[in-house]
Amino acid sequence: MKSTNDYLLVNKQTWNNKTEVHVNSDFYNNDAFLKGKSSLNAIEVELLGDISDKKILHLQCHFGQDSLSLARLGATVTGVDLSDNAIEKATSFAKQLDLKATFICADIYSLPTILDEKFDLIFTSYGTIGWLPDLDKWAKVVSHFLKPNGTFIMADFHPVVWMYDDDFEVVFYNYFNVEPIIENETGTYADRYSNIEAKTITWNHPISELLNALISNNLVLNQFNEFDYSPYNCFNKTEEFEKGKFRISHFENKIPMVYSILATKK
Repeated sequence: MKSTNDYLLVNKQTWNNKTEVHVNSDFYNNDAFLKGKSSLNAIEVELLGDISDKKILHLQCHFGQDSLSLARLGATVTGVDLSDNAIEKATSFAKQLDLKATFICADIYSLPTILDEKFDLIFTSYGTIGWLPDLDKWAKVVSHFLKPNGTFIMADFHPVVWMYDDDFEVVFYNYFNVEPIIENETGTYADRYSNIEAKTITWNHPISELLNALISNNLVLNQFNEFDYSPYNCFNKTEEFEKGKFRISHFENKIPMVYSILATKK
């Protein structure tokens, strides 16, 4: 590929292919979810607080587990994702569970042309912004949809994690957003032995780029936290040192693996 102009088309196809595998994977444990298990982690739950009767916009929601977990806590949720297969699954699960959640298939950047609402809270989590080339443009979307004094909550993998090769042996990628990362992959984090083959186009975003994008678009940073573990066992060479907490075994607690943000719209 000579350019990234068609990154949306490429990545949409990738996520459409992944959706069915993810829905049926042990990683997502969708049977337990449909029976009432929340997909939210302690990191984000602590920041969310009481969300009953809140209007929430969930950006890059995949097939809706977190969106529907938010709805189970009493919120009215709108989930957005690029993959139409994922949105189709999410819509089906919302109907099956009779929850106050609706889903829109859209590129995040184009969402203001599609959706005309304001929200009390915007939420996004784990493996999201790396699929977007321009964080200032993304932060403008966040600011656009938040009510005054509305809350933005984010939890994601720390950009330090994305510097390493798959086995965390060498620094392979640049910490800074210097160029798109175009790769072919086999399998998926939810099922490493799946025969899925896909091309991906992603970008690394340093923490400074992320925070400055939010600050420049009328968000006030209330909390920024870093964690020495991942709540997901989705990397190679991990150890579960406490229940539900995974880290790279040979790094122990020496690198950040996840961060979280709480911000407020001016």
